[in-house]
Amino acid sequence: MAAFKGFMHGMGIGGWLTNYKRFNVLPPERRFPLSIGDFEHFDTYITKRDIDSIASLGMDHIRLGFDQIVLEETPGVYRERIWKLFDAFIEWCESAGVNIVLNLHKAVGNYCDIPEPVSLMDSGELQDRFLHLWLAFEDRYSGKPHIAFELLNEVRNIDPALWNALAERTISAIRKKNPSRRIIVGGTCWNAPAALANLKIFDDPAVIYTFHNYAPFEFTHQRGVLQPDTLYYNREMPYPGDIERYRDYQRYVHGAVDPYPRFTRIDKEFLRHELQPAFDFTAQHPEKILWCGEFGTIRHCKLEYRENYMRDMISLLKEHEIAYCVWNYLSTPNDGNRFSLVDDDSRRILSPELARIIAGNAD
Repeated sequence: MAAFKGFMHGMGIGGWLTNYKRFNVLPPERRFPLSIGDFEHFDTYITKRDIDSIASLGMDHIRLGFDQIVLEETPGVYRERIWKLFDAFIEWCESAGVNIVLNLHKAVGNYCDIPEPVSLMDSGELQDRFLHLWLAFEDRYSGKPHIAFELLNEVRNIDPALWNALAERTISAIRKKNPSRRIIVGGTCWNAPAALANLKIFDDPAVIYTFHNYAPFEFTHQRGVLQPDTLYYNREMPYPGDIERYRDYQRYVHGAVDPYPRFTRIDKEFLRHELQPAFDFTAQHPEKILWCGEFGTIRHCKLEYRENYMRDMISLLKEHEIAYCVWNYLSTPNDGNRFSLVDDDSRRILSPELARIIAGNAD
């Protein structure tokens, strides 16, 4: 498998320029305008101290998620105040010696947590704005090869051909300005490993492919308040875990008789099965780079279970020489899916063992 040099083990930052509030509880007319509180949050939430702390954990890159509406004041017009935050973040990363993934976490027309009247894939105007946004990033950071562009986080369950076409158009436009910019592309269905099979493979060594994994969902999102199924079941789920508890979740929530007929436990072998499409991708395309851009567990899950899960996930990724980025550094108080790996007040890693695990040193 080709190596993603300088991007082998990283940490994502959400809650700053994305996931800073939950849009699903807001009426449509209040979802996208930015408030004075939003700007105060953007200006103060992450500082150089946070970047230095992440680097001290042995991370070699940071994935920064951002929303289109945070930077884009009007179509094609960008907020200089937000550009300066990107500039500062990049300077902090350069000072700390960590590389950068800039991830468009939520684009207009592709939000994972709210319905929108027009899909990005159905609107030429939205696609033009999407393309223009990435060209603006290339223009501003053209001399910084340590920055990779992740075109779009978790494309919804749409026709893969539509996303492949937009990704190809965007890559082609960036290539006219910069033939070597590292560009990251994931599949549909929220970056599910199985969606890699429908992703266009580009004749371009600087295109990197990505996937996410949150299986089993009833564990990683247990008692989560944003998903009706986990909210309804409202039960602690261990990892590794007794298969009967997981079967009961499926029966109780979905009426499924036995969704896990091959397994006796939810454990590392279950994860291996879930990740098999990604392993198949590496076998089929050994010259390409594959990067797992997100995986993690909800914050109120027992720390022991979180450590067990992250240890098995990272062990499997390393076994197949797949680079990875854990989710997530820090969570805002109103984030119903708090996946933070540090204490939200002290901003210290939750345990020495967790620090060893996410740095890839727990084998």
